[in-house]
Amino acid sequence: MSVDHDPDASLVQRIKENPGPALGWFAGLVVLFALEAGAVVHFVTGFFGSGVELPTLLSRDLIPNNGYQMPGGAWKDTFLGIAPAYAWALRVVLIYAYAFLWLVWLWRGYVVFRENYRYADWTPRDDMVDRLRGHRWGQFGAVIVFAFVVMAMFAPALGPTTVERSISDPYSHHIEYYNDDGQLEKITVGSANLGARSQGTADSNVGPMQYDDYGRWHPFGTLPSGKDMFTFMAAGARISLFIGLTSIIVSGLIAAAFALLTAYYKGLVDLVVVIVGDSIMSLPRLLFVMLLSVVLGGTWIAEIYSGGLILALIFAGTGWPFLWRSVRGPAMQVSEQEWIDAAKSFGQRPSVTMRKHMAPYILGYLLVYSSMTLGGVIIAVAGLSFLGLGINPPTPEWGRAVDIGQSYVTTSSWHISFIPGVMIVLVVTAFNALGDGIRDAVDPQSESGEGDAEVAAAGGGGA
Repeated sequence: MSVDHDPDASLVQRIKENPGPALGWFAGLVVLFALEAGAVVHFVTGFFGSGVELPTLLSRDLIPNNGYQMPGGAWKDTFLGIAPAYAWALRVVLIYAYAFLWLVWLWRGYVVFRENYRYADWTPRDDMVDRLRGHRWGQFGAVIVFAFVVMAMFAPALGPTTVERSISDPYSHHIEYYNDDGQLEKITVGSANLGARSQGTADSNVGPMQYDDYGRWHPFGTLPSGKDMFTFMAAGARISLFIGLTSIIVSGLIAAAFALLTAYYKGLVDLVVVIVGDSIMSLPRLLFVMLLSVVLGGTWIAEIYSGGLILALIFAGTGWPFLWRSVRGPAMQVSEQEWIDAAKSFGQRPSVTMRKHMAPYILGYLLVYSSMTLGGVIIAVAGLSFLGLGINPPTPEWGRAVDIGQSYVTTSSWHISFIPGVMIVLVVTAFNALGDGIRDAVDPQSESGEGDAEVAAAGGGGA
């Protein structure tokens, strides 16, 4: 006996008719969230200065790696008494496994929706997903982007130490270690950092995958100040992701709104936006961004998130014309379709027509160019920090690490500039690769080659 389904029923109504699969998937989602709910609460309350501490599965307290080595070689105060390197590696593996489990469960949610709550046997989205799953270059980008996003989101737990302990306030924290005479001593982290500096000589260098003289593990080595470089890079990833996402969301909303308005009304509206957009695009963007960052650096908004918010708004304000140019053509194309004329003839409000019948058509294009633009923003932020602009010190940022280590490139401390430089290249390449994959999935007729350069120039905006 077949069951007739109302094709116009909302998703909520469909779930009410068959709640079992949705409830089962949602229960798994609640369990995953509960494992790290304490970290979410701490992150949210941290904006208000309180920073409420709640236990989490993957916290530093549960799997500690900060301890000291006894004269006999055994480790004390580390997880199960194992070496700090292994304790840190175990925490990293568990964090990435937890994040991957989230991806798997979200994909499972899509499968549950497709099998139980989508009445159509096939939609164009199925072909888009299949093409993306078979796009190796796009998958490479997705893997690197996933690793970068997880590093940013779980930065406090991923690092072998914390930003406050090692970078921002090292003289308020202490560590214990056994000296050469076999006596247990207590020393401030700041003083220990002075003895673990990487300054280019064999006797003053802590390289990647090494312990310092105080038993602290440094996966990426240390900076010239002796601060842990992995902790610096993980915290810098969070800053870069915040600036990139905020600027892309704001500029994407502006670009989409202007594209819909110019495509719907054309004429004078289109002319005004073209003049404004082309005026902004004609400016040398990097110099313009540097000028704005200096001029606005003394305002109250420049103090929010160590200057991250003002940078995000500057990149959004100077980058929306590039996104708008990329989606203006598709918006003009859909505005000429018969269903748009039909909606106008029936007296439908322009806002409803643009939201329901035009916006979905340009969403895929906006996603493609936004993913490519995001890499450009990240490398531009790194460039500003390299020049001493942008994020306020001592807040970690990748470009500042490159600047700090440039005089040590040919010495034993080569890692200071090399590691962040490689990471910047990988992340930017990954976002471009992911954009290529999304583009080819959305538009199977797209071609690689010369078109890629045009897409990158239009989407990235060339800061």
